[in-house]
Amino acid sequence: MEDKLVYIEEAEQPLSMHPKKFALWLFIVTVVMIFASMTSAYIVRQAEGNWLEFDLPSVFWYTSAVVVLSSFTLHWGYLSAKRDNLDQLKVALAATVVLGLVFLVGQWYSWVALVDRDVYFVGNPAGSFLYVFTGLHALHLISGVIFLIIVLISSFKYEVHSKQMARMEMCVTYWHFLGGLWLYLFMFLMLNH
Repeated sequence: MEDKLVYIEEAEQPLSMHPKKFALWLFIVTVVMIFASMTSAYIVRQAEGNWLEFDLPSVFWYTSAVVVLSSFTLHWGYLSAKRDNLDQLKVALAATVVLGLVFLVGQWYSWVALVDRDVYFVGNPAGSFLYVFTGLHALHLISGVIFLIIVLISSFKYEVHSKQMARMEMCVTYWHFLGGLWLYLFMFLMLNH
């Protein structure tokens, strides 16, 4: 009797991801879909006519610069955490929180500038869309600032370091996403207002 060699294929390992990171990515996809549908609706409604023409508030340029700078400070914090430089991590996270708050204040001033130009939430759809875009983004940014504060508090408890990066990585992913989303919205509005 011959011995038969039987080769058993090893079972493929499933892709694994931290469950909270997976949930974050699902949330990000949801937000992308919301803003994609809103920008599509904007284009369709604009084509129907009766569209108010106005200049975007100049403060949008400043808030865009602030959000880009905040991405740099958070990336500095991420690199500091990977190198276990916890003092720099705390400074970088605190700076990012401050920049996030500056962005939100700038958003408020953009609404003041819109009102000064007689662009209101109720009235022409052009203004309504702008308030919804900026307001919904501001709401998500508030959640991002809260997340930053949670990570900052965790850094003071020494819960963020090179061996424990999941929370920091999630925060960085979400914050960079919010920054990219703002830049997308700003460019979209610049090209389509």
